[in-house]
Amino acid sequence: MRTFAVSATSFGREPARLSDLLARGPVVLDGAMGAELDARGIDTRNALWSARALTTAPDVVREVHSDYLDAGARVITTNTYQATLPALIRSGEDTAGAREIIAAGARLAKEAARQFGKEHPEEPVLVAGGLGPYGAYLADGSEYTGAYSIDILEGPRLREVHLPRIEVLAGEGINLFALETLPRLDEAQALVAMVKSLAPQAECWVSFQVRSDGASLADGTSLAEAAARVAQEEMVVAVGINCVAPDVVGRALPVLRAATVKPLVACPNAGDLYDPATKTWHSTGEGAGIPALAPSWIDVGARLVGGCCRTRPAQIRRLARTVRP
Repeated sequence: MRTFAVSATSFGREPARLSDLLARGPVVLDGAMGAELDARGIDTRNALWSARALTTAPDVVREVHSDYLDAGARVITTNTYQATLPALIRSGEDTAGAREIIAAGARLAKEAARQFGKEHPEEPVLVAGGLGPYGAYLADGSEYTGAYSIDILEGPRLREVHLPRIEVLAGEGINLFALETLPRLDEAQALVAMVKSLAPQAECWVSFQVRSDGASLADGTSLAEAAARVAQEEMVVAVGINCVAPDVVGRALPVLRAATVKPLVACPNAGDLYDPATKTWHSTGEGAGIPALAPSWIDVGARLVGGCCRTRPAQIRRLARTVRP
């Protein structure tokens, strides 16, 4: 089993809960992990994507977390979006080693947050456990379509992918979860139920993957229906979208606002196009950037605002200056 030079110690003071931070105003999320690893020479073109760096470059993962905090993010997400037990075992790890890698994702983020807290004790910082969809485990781009060939509600495979990761993260003291890029309502509901069963005192936010119309999930389900359904859960403190082009956010937020009174999440990518075959992104060079559009999103109700794929600390810094002048 691998060992990791990271610590599982706590922050030294009890951080606020996300609901507390949201009550004060908009909260800045971090940006992409994979893009930043690529920029620092860490190859992410594999089935584990950025999660591979938890074993090959843990110090770089910690540095990326720290850079986002320095840029103005006040919630950072563990590098576990694609780190699931079956995927890690498929890559050659045994069960114990796979669980340790997931745990390292939590510890690295917590170390970065703890160090930032020492230097900025007046700034509350939270670490969210990153939970990607079943499509991320498949590593075939199906998180952008929701075209899974499994029974979400009855089949055991979904639980095999999601449950161990939640269990490990909760065991590392994570009490906030980011349920991200969910293309289907049934998976979102199942994932919320799993978090509730393993970490009943935790909070979470749910962000969906939507079509360009901003009104439908990737699988065609009504975004309004999906938002209203998941918002009924008390532990869900915010609902929104992520990894869509920035211009889609403006179309989706009014739909979300009409469906729920809870704070909204806006976490678009940089507007580029993803090729699941080559596992690469291609710049479109179109549209306004996240910092420029964020004020209009906040006017509609966005309270968790950050960046997804292909965004970097420089963009989060500009975003933070806009959101928290």
